[in-house]
Amino acid sequence: MTTKVGKEMRLKRVIDPVGVSVICALDHGMTSPLFLEPLAAIEERTREAVAGGANVIMMSKGMIRVAQPAFSPTTSLALLLSASASPEGGRPQVVQIAEVEEALTLGADSVVLFTALGGDTEGGMIEILADVGRECALLGMPFIAEAEFPTTYATVEELKQQYGFEYLRRNVRLCAELGADIVKTNWPGDPESFAKLVEAASGIPVVLAGGSRLSDEELLQRMEHAMAAGAIGCSVGRNIFMHSSPEAITRALSRVIRERWSAEKANEALVAELGGRS
Repeated sequence: MTTKVGKEMRLKRVIDPVGVSVICALDHGMTSPLFLEPLAAIEERTREAVAGGANVIMMSKGMIRVAQPAFSPTTSLALLLSASASPEGGRPQVVQIAEVEEALTLGADSVVLFTALGGDTEGGMIEILADVGRECALLGMPFIAEAEFPTTYATVEELKQQYGFEYLRRNVRLCAELGADIVKTNWPGDPESFAKLVEAASGIPVVLAGGSRLSDEELLQRMEHAMAAGAIGCSVGRNIFMHSSPEAITRALSRVIRERWSAEKANEALVAELGGRS
């Protein structure tokens, strides 16, 4: 009972009182095959996302030591438990690099695990996913599972062609089956397919991943469609921290998610805020 209360208390911060979650993912130093320059100023990127309306910041145990001063009293930490190893020419392999107990020590409100299915490493990945789900249940820690394509450093079109829609749908279902409290997944290419991913989660909240760099208009349009299909929010990294104004694009996303602005209206306000620049 105590751990159930603990999880419910933490989820109130991860999913805000309106029932949505605006997550800024600043964990790409653990997953990107190349260093992404804007992350050098991790505290500044955090401060911008929080100012724009992100209620959750996703990052590693090392960077929270640097970025913590930029958190507001209500900002939640989603601690990344995994890194990816990318052998040349092979499928990325997920490596667990942190424990749920470390998240408790650091004051996190949730943990995040990336899942990569298929190939020789699938059995081990499922075992890690199940172990983390079990430990989160025991310790009262909300669990965000990233049910995504094995690599997200390519366009949706390329990834869908390579892996197929059913890869995503199976991944979403597996994460829900093994204890995820929130499932993060990719845009599959169209609103109808995203609605099927939400359906596969069977009531477990789903957030849309930002994926590779997009135009502001396309990002906001995807978010509007995802919310209409039943998503509770987003988890966006590169499309925030690599933007010319991370605060402004986070604010635009928050308007679509929290206030249910249309993508067109949010984009018009964004362009005005940027002084006519898109």
